Amino acid sequence: MDGDKKPFDQRDDIVGRKEDHIDLVLAQRAEAETPVAVDRSRGNSCFDAVQLQHCAMPEVNYGDIDLTTRFLGHTLSYPCLISSMTGGPKRAEAINAHLAEAAAELNIAMGVGSQRVALEAGADAGLAVSIRKRAPKIALFANIGAVQLIDGVGVDGALRAVEMLEANGLILHFNPLQELLQPGGDRDWAGILDAVRQVVKRSSVPVIAKEVGFGIGADVARQLLSAGVQAIDVAGQGGTNFADVELARNSTPAAQELGRAFAGWGLDTVTCLRQISHHRLECAVVASGGIRHGVDAAKAIALGATIVAQAGPVLQAALQSTDAVLDHFATLTDTIRAACLLTGSRSLAELPKAVLNS
Repeated sequence: MDGDKKPFDQRDDIVGRKEDHIDLVLAQRAEAETPVAVDRSRGNSCFDAVQLQHCAMPEVNYGDIDLTTRFLGHTLSYPCLISSMTGGPKRAEAINAHLAEAAAELNIAMGVGSQRVALEAGADAGLAVSIRKRAPKIALFANIGAVQLIDGVGVDGALRAVEMLEANGLILHFNPLQELLQPGGDRDWAGILDAVRQVVKRSSVPVIAKEVGFGIGADVARQLLSAGVQAIDVAGQGGTNFADVELARNSTPAAQELGRAFAGWGLDTVTCLRQISHHRLECAVVASGGIRHGVDAAKAIALGATIVAQAGPVLQAALQSTDAVLDHFATLTDTIRAACLLTGSRSLAELPKAVLNS
């Protein structure tokens, strides 16, 4: 750690917290890629339990496989959403520029990180109309913490977040466990559903509900849809673990004890997708949380997801360049196409027929 930086648990200003989040997510990604971490996988194996049936004689031309999809009124060339990452530190300006430029070239969707910093501290970190200028035609989604609707930026602030980006939709992220472990985090969630109804009623763009790595099951999804939410990002257990991220910042004995008690808490992504499919909930579904590669993505779509989203796996590339982000998604989408070929699927719509153990 740089000598002029405070320890994580002392950097409680919003901008400092977001800076810490980048460092800690990168460290968590590096740890997850070591053999030891793979052996003690934190839920990533949920996709390993899903089997797609191999087709030894596919009557399919690889080059003709259709990966386009519709999401909230937008036609995407690939079923991919660059998931919400960071909206605070200065480094986010370059990150968001690289992500937006890649999304524009690929014609995929992009969600930005929390805009609370931009709304409260004036440190937009590239989360202003400039991001729209880099990607004038993409499906771009604003983002604010759902609990902030109650005691924070409020409904008016959420609507301003959309205006700042000229966004096509608004992501409300739900993160009660993260808030419990975060120094000074929000504890009062009473009235959240009514607040969601209010923002949906006043919003001119679709509203997406998203967890941050602990999953949205069928019961909560049904309530959110009844409030007018149009898409659910299940964001299940298995990807970036924001409980661990916050515990690295909060070293108090009480927080550490709470974190140990809730280790492994949450619904994994496959469970969330199966619940939503089983209950036949009518909405656009984003699968995020533990999407390691294109085979996981294909499995998620086969289980009912409309599109898949990644954040942590894209962050390292986004710190480098737009080309690095493009390379990342080239590998991901090539693998999805290969999974389609190897299951005899001519399009994403045919993938559910290949699931063996749904």
